[in-house]
Amino acid sequence: MGSIRYLYFGLCLLIYLIINCANVVIILTVCLERSLHQPMYILSFNSLRGSAGFFPRFLSDLLSDTHFISRSTCFIQVFVLYMYATCEMAILSIMAYDRFVAICQPLHYHSKMTFKMVLSLIVLAEFCPAFICSCCLSLTIRLLLCGLKLQRFFCTNWPLVQLSCVDTSLNNLAGLLAIVATIFIPLLFVLYTYLRILLVSRRSSHETRGKALQTCIPHIVTCVNYSVCFVGELLLNRLRDNEINPFIIVVLSLEFLIIPPIINPLVYGLKLPQIRTVVFRFFYGVLKRSNAR
Repeated sequence: MGSIRYLYFGLCLLIYLIINCANVVIILTVCLERSLHQPMYILSFNSLRGSAGFFPRFLSDLLSDTHFISRSTCFIQVFVLYMYATCEMAILSIMAYDRFVAICQPLHYHSKMTFKMVLSLIVLAEFCPAFICSCCLSLTIRLLLCGLKLQRFFCTNWPLVQLSCVDTSLNNLAGLLAIVATIFIPLLFVLYTYLRILLVSRRSSHETRGKALQTCIPHIVTCVNYSVCFVGELLLNRLRDNEINPFIIVVLSLEFLIIPPIINPLVYGLKLPQIRTVVFRFFYGVLKRSNAR
């Protein structure tokens, strides 16, 4: 790659810093403002996890002449990135339930969405994907790999399975079941909740519909954004490398790990007035104190 690798390194490092800063600002804002403790902001923690599973290794590879990764490190990266992917959908389903209760059952919101309830949902959103990812990964670890070269920027499960020279029908079945359990079932739940929200909103006043739309738009944008990125990554994993244009491989590989972590904090930070007000007030206070000195 020559000297152009340093340009790529600088650009990717900038993207990594933007992702970290944007999500950390959202997390700090929520921690400083007690009224903002809502389940939707755990997306920022998951974005930081996904970025940490990809960027440090990728940045190191950009500066290295040899792109070698050990078997154990590769499997760790697979687990971290698959946790990011599956937990994202679980978190989106929690957010959808939160919006459903807030709009369709507003009088019961504080009794249903208690701290204990939210904590239980978050734990469930972590442990269920962790169990499923561990089962799929354990099936891959047992395989004898006959190839050593991955045509990806990072380790993923299915390309590793394709390197095996033994029967992988069990891995294929487990992978399909895992996708259904961690992606499509939560997605169907999200669609169901928004169908219920739509039916309730149609019977409400114009002002109520406007408020419901304002609170749901960030979640809808996030959900659509993630779903599109995931479909691209899913197609990339299931198709043969020689069937895809190399440029498309690059785009589909990176957009899944770059676009959602950048878009999510921007959507919630700029669209939701309560977040926007707190962030602007925080930075205004910092600037005011610095000028006073």
